[in-house]
Amino acid sequence: MAKEDLGGTEGAAPGALQRAFSVLRVLADAKGEKLRLTDIAARAGQAPATTHRVLQALMQEDVVEQPANSKAYQLSVAFYALAATSGRFRSNLREVYRPSMLRLCGMLNDTIFILVRHGFDAVCLDRIDGPFPVRSHSGDIGGRVPLGLGQAGLILLARLPAAEREEVIRFNIPRLHHLGFIDEISMRVRIKECLETNYVFSSGPGLFPGISGLAVPVEDRNGETVAALSVAAPSERMSPERLPLIVEMLHKEARLMGAQINPFDPALRRPSQFLGTGNRE
Repeated sequence: MAKEDLGGTEGAAPGALQRAFSVLRVLADAKGEKLRLTDIAARAGQAPATTHRVLQALMQEDVVEQPANSKAYQLSVAFYALAATSGRFRSNLREVYRPSMLRLCGMLNDTIFILVRHGFDAVCLDRIDGPFPVRSHSGDIGGRVPLGLGQAGLILLARLPAAEREEVIRFNIPRLHHLGFIDEISMRVRIKECLETNYVFSSGPGLFPGISGLAVPVEDRNGETVAALSVAAPSERMSPERLPLIVEMLHKEARLMGAQINPFDPALRRPSQFLGTGNRE
C-alpha cells in the first residue's frame, strides 16, 4: 500500500495506517451491509476526503470492493482469503459437518445428508444412513442432481442471488422435464415457499413414493449459503406433529456448522475432489 495513496507523508505513515484499519474495522462491523462513503467516514471519525483516499488505496490492494453499479463499499473476497490462508478458519470441512450429522442421525434415527453446489448441480458430500432404508435423488456420496431437484437441491437454488438463480433455472428446467412432475411454475412456487419458511419439505408423489425429505440451508459466518443439510425418512416418520421438531434440530446443527465453516474451503468449490475425505490439500 503506497504511503501517498493514504494522503500522508513518510512521517505520517503510522497515522495513515491507523486510518486504513479504522476503515477496515467499520466495514467488518457492518456484517455484510454495504456502506457508502459518508457512512464509513462518519463511523470511522474521519473526513470524507480522507476516507475516500483510504478506500481508493484499499481497493488498489484488492481488500475492499464496490459491487457493480453501486456507490457502496464492502470487504472483498480477497480480504477474507487472507484470514483463511493464515489458518484463522478451520479448513477441514468434514471435521465441521460430520459431528452434526452423527448427532442428527442418532437423535432422529433417520438418514442425514450434506450437499453443496457445484455449477448447475448439487453434489452429495456425505451421508449417514439410519435404520430405515430410503432412496434419494442424489443417491450415495458423490451423487449429483440438477439444482432444483430434491430438498437440498431446491434450498441451494433458492438461496442463490436472484440473477444467478434465474440463470440456473433457465439452464436446469429442460434437464428436469423428463421427470414429469417438475416444471418452471411449480419450481418457482417451491422457491418462494422455502425462502419464506427457510426450509424445504417434500412428501408424497415423486420419484420415491412413501419417502419424505427435509432440508435447511447452512450459512457460513458471512451469511452465504454454502451447503444444505437434509434428512430423508419413511413418510410416516415425518408426521405434522414431528415435523417442527425436526426443522428445529436441523437448523440448530446448521448454525453450529456454519459458525465453523471456512468459506474458502476447496470442498465447497470443487466437491468432486474431496468427496467423503475432507480437505486433501
